[in-house]
Amino acid sequence: MPSPHQTLLAPSILAGDHANLRSSLKVIEEAGLQWVHLDIMDGHFVPNLSFGPQTVKALRPDSQLFFDVHLMLDNPHLYIDAFLDAGAQQITIHVEPDYPVADTLAYIKSKGCKCGVVLNPDTPAEDAKEFLPACDIVLLMTVQPGFGGQSFRHDVLPKIEQFDAWRSELGLNYRLEIDGGVDLQTAPLCTQRGADSLVAGTAFFKAADQSAFIQKVTC
Repeated sequence: MPSPHQTLLAPSILAGDHANLRSSLKVIEEAGLQWVHLDIMDGHFVPNLSFGPQTVKALRPDSQLFFDVHLMLDNPHLYIDAFLDAGAQQITIHVEPDYPVADTLAYIKSKGCKCGVVLNPDTPAEDAKEFLPACDIVLLMTVQPGFGGQSFRHDVLPKIEQFDAWRSELGLNYRLEIDGGVDLQTAPLCTQRGADSLVAGTAFFKAADQSAFIQKVTC
């Protein structure tokens, strides 16, 4: 079923130049895109560290991009205010850790920020179904989060179809975002199943022709 939303690309700044993240924002803006995906990793929930709210706050004045902030944290509810203050416009939180997911989504929304849930590749779709009415977006990982450049998990494709079906059956309007191994070959597999928001890191920043890449993955 076609998504109710226009397909968009949200490059992950994690794949940009860490010595000059501002330049990576400029690359995204000059490519004519509207979103940037910011991966926040704590070294506990995922085996890697990225950056925190101070970095997001430092980047905010330099960009008009929509800040799509993905919290890969053991206790994301403890850091919501910090990322709101930093300028996040959308915050997604994982369903796997043990914390009050529904209350955290409600709090994010009460502050005027978009929100959603994230599922790792092996997490059943049913683990997130109860939260869908509160979501502006659902993010499905198609790699195990932590490091870029991993291969796309084709076994997640049925999960994309499931969330697309629920969106229609439940009369909801959330975006369906895919993150991990998104490239010219895998993007169509996702959009054909209802995904409308694609996170691309390595494939975007290393594309020989970024305009052509954008056109092909969002058409």
